[in-house]
Amino acid sequence: MENLLIYVSKKTARVRYTFKLVFADILLMDYTLTSDLDAFLSSDSPKMQYSAKPYSDDLFFQSNGFLFEKGVDSVELNPFEHEGINVFFPVKENMSALPFDVFSAVFYLVSRYEEYLPFVKDQHGRFTAHKSISHELGFLQKPVVNIWALKIKEILLAKYPQIKYAVRNFKFLPTYDVDSAWAYAQKGLVRTAGSYLLALKRMDWYDIKVRTQVLLRMRKDPFDTFDLQLQYQKKYGLKPVYFFLYAHYSKYDKNINTRNKKFKMLIKKMVDYSKIGIHPSYYSLEKPELVAAELEGLEKVVNKEVNRSRQHFLRLVLPDTYRTLISNDITDDYTMGYAALPGFRAGICTAHQFYDLDLETETPLKVHPFAVMDGTLRDYMKLTPADALLIIKKLIDEVKAVNGTFISLWHNESLSNEQRWKGWRYVYEELLEMAAGQ
Repeated sequence: MENLLIYVSKKTARVRYTFKLVFADILLMDYTLTSDLDAFLSSDSPKMQYSAKPYSDDLFFQSNGFLFEKGVDSVELNPFEHEGINVFFPVKENMSALPFDVFSAVFYLVSRYEEYLPFVKDQHGRFTAHKSISHELGFLQKPVVNIWALKIKEILLAKYPQIKYAVRNFKFLPTYDVDSAWAYAQKGLVRTAGSYLLALKRMDWYDIKVRTQVLLRMRKDPFDTFDLQLQYQKKYGLKPVYFFLYAHYSKYDKNINTRNKKFKMLIKKMVDYSKIGIHPSYYSLEKPELVAAELEGLEKVVNKEVNRSRQHFLRLVLPDTYRTLISNDITDDYTMGYAALPGFRAGICTAHQFYDLDLETETPLKVHPFAVMDGTLRDYMKLTPADALLIIKKLIDEVKAVNGTFISLWHNESLSNEQRWKGWRYVYEELLEMAAGQ
């Protein structure tokens, strides 16, 4: 097996991170980085150079210098179209295999460089999809990092067909956020009485009727769709991840009381069939110490370590949120995605390590980007189930085309098939059929 030898003028942390991401993580290809020009020139291995100028007639990708810099500053992207996709960081050297610095573009997107620059936050303090470079350049719904990586591979194999690499297969990972395990049941006397009063004030007779039927055990709670989810798991051989909001009640944190026995039993039941993670509460962004307390509570219920996480309301502020998770021994985070639009927030559909730009270092936290959320389609975009399915199919096809991992984010309540979620159970079942069906 012949290793690819890559010459770089300097082995910076950014260079190491980006080349590991492209070659080891995405392309599953062995490579060696060197900044010894003599050793590179005298080698007979398949090789390529990444530098400001070519030093031989070997395969050459021109660098614009971005990966050799440190710190965060506003940068000129100068986007232009190449092979049907808008790219940025153009380079001028004719010998360059691509007319843009593909490695710098990969790093810019995956490191979330733009989220370290000043931006206008949305109502929940988030960086929003509509302000992203991916949305502005029209490729938010394309995993461009994976597409570019495959282009690099194609260029390499055209010159060195003997290069060996492993074949990556498409994967599907369903995930669920349990913000409220039940709509009416297990809410306690005070919350239930308050809800009845609110419903009376609104003259919401349907709510009063269903709440009463659930409390009298005449019908199942509409949010209790967990047995249905277990049926899906069995039918399609799925191994989902559940994120439980295990926090004190607040304006945005409305799950069941953490002392509730039925709630604890539900969590224990789901642990038997799937992996679980913490869903850090809304205000944990402002009070990071809440994460440790919520995590400790959840770990006591399941009697084992919990090392997965997804932020409630997708409230993610870089690098602070991820540093909080790392300090609490979280190894895997699933927040990387937008609430307002579907697609690929970091331009990628492969799990990757978080790079802390302020510290200029690769961290132990693995980021698992999701592509679509039920609430995005229904609440933000106001789509019909039929229109939502068209977007979901396109996203799955994009991920399949690059043999990536398609991660969906759904909630137990949207499978209720009632009221605002009428018709949406079908959407999810079609998603499962497209992503996991034979």
